[in-house]
Amino acid sequence: MIDIIFIILSFFAIIGGLGMILFAQPIYSALSLIVCLVALGGVFALLSAPFLFMVQIILYAGAIITLVLFIIMFLNVKSDNLPNEPYKIPTILVGGILLVPFNLLIIKGFSTLEDKPMHIIGEGFGSIKGFGMELFRNWLVPFELISILLLVALVGAVVYLRKEKSDG
Repeated sequence: MIDIIFIILSFFAIIGGLGMILFAQPIYSALSLIVCLVALGGVFALLSAPFLFMVQIILYAGAIITLVLFIIMFLNVKSDNLPNEPYKIPTILVGGILLVPFNLLIIKGFSTLEDKPMHIIGEGFGSIKGFGMELFRNWLVPFELISILLLVALVGAVVYLRKEKSDG
């Protein structure tokens, strides 16, 4: 049963990711990203990681996507303002073909692993305490740098597009 749920969630994650790349309108891409993030949250739930599941759903699929949708609607991007992408589909296909050797390497790596029985994970796996201790002991500086980078990117995008609107 868990395998079937995993396959369904994987299908939705892949479809959401493809929709995010293939849709021309930014609002549809953002909605596809929501589908992908919710499916990934479901995968975290299957992995017995309740904290990561809740963070994925509440923070990413909720707050971050709400912010991105607000910025997209605030900027009021019209079809005329979007770039012409005549080679979008061939570029995606070439990228997919270039990823085939990498995927074959991963499949070969997994196929060489020896079969071992699966064990139920311990009680503390995926808990808030373990995650927080790891994050703030060993990854505090990268965590803060990434948050600053994301903030600067969002502010930069708004400033850049507002200047572009006032020039034309």
